Amino acid sequence: MVALGKGFSMPNNMVFRSELQPITPERFLGIDSSSSSRRKDLVFIVNPQGANGRTGREWRKLVPYLKSRLGKECNICESLTSGPCHAIDITREAIREGADAVIAVGGDGTLHEVVNGFFWAGKPVANQTNESTRSTALGLIPLGTGSDFARTFGWKNDPCEAVERVARGLRSKIDIGVISGESREHHYFINIADIHLTAKAGFHAARYKAFGKVCYVIGALQAFMGHQNQDLRIKFNEGEWVTFPQVTAICAGNAKYFGGGMKIAPNADPFTGNLEVVILQDFKWYDFVLKLHKLYNGTHLSVKNVSTRSVLSIEVEDMSGKGGIYIQSDGEHLGFLPKKICVLPAAIEMIF
Repeated sequence: MVALGKGFSMPNNMVFRSELQPITPERFLGIDSSSSSRRKDLVFIVNPQGANGRTGREWRKLVPYLKSRLGKECNICESLTSGPCHAIDITREAIREGADAVIAVGGDGTLHEVVNGFFWAGKPVANQTNESTRSTALGLIPLGTGSDFARTFGWKNDPCEAVERVARGLRSKIDIGVISGESREHHYFINIADIHLTAKAGFHAARYKAFGKVCYVIGALQAFMGHQNQDLRIKFNEGEWVTFPQVTAICAGNAKYFGGGMKIAPNADPFTGNLEVVILQDFKWYDFVLKLHKLYNGTHLSVKNVSTRSVLSIEVEDMSGKGGIYIQSDGEHLGFLPKKICVLPAAIEMIF
């Protein structure tokens, strides 16, 4: 079992208290109150350092409204993450303890970790109590640097609007992407997985998030330095291997946007049971400059050397044998090729 602190585990009769307090390694705000048995248990996972500390500041401003809007009907638990992967651990524990919903508060990085917390060892995490008949839903209050996933649904970085979505509690099952490699370890994503130049740009951009959205520009400039397009072998839907020459980037979209608002996969839809794969070939640095507006408004699919298709799975291998072809998902670096990307249809219930 994953613990939130050394030597700590949740009690089986745990419920969440409506008074907002941070989780500590010593306790998970458990109270024993029969009056809360019919109330929804909501866990808000907050990255206080997100967006250069803005997430934490905005969250503190939101707390009074959150309590007034949800406190009468819901048991609310706040959890502040303390470092990488902490949100994964908290999410798994909350699901096992029967939480009605886990709400990511932050950007795409926090959402990415929460999504991965819905799975363990290649399988969905299961509720280990007998107190809830519904699965745990995923929620989002977008307060991060990019918040690209939220753009697909037209959601703004408006925390009060997001709280209203949580209050309504409308649910719909959405698709999730899963990535595996030679180690056979599974990694999940909700937005976009991408390969080569764009993934390398994301890797560099992550080091400059303190500069806000300028980090994407810095990351792209660093990625272009020494970049070379590569011949890659690609297999779609368990079919035959096909050679794609001079690949600049490959994007597998469950949703539409990445890189701070770039509409790279305009036909992606997380309700279809497919991923939209967009392949850029033989792009030079000046192609990005001249066609940047098309990439941002989603009209680039008609551009020369851009191809797209809807798939259930895609496998990609580096033909050079040199390695070093980057892959990332939801802006998080995942290493290098070879990798296989698949879709898990209707894998998670999400609050809309």
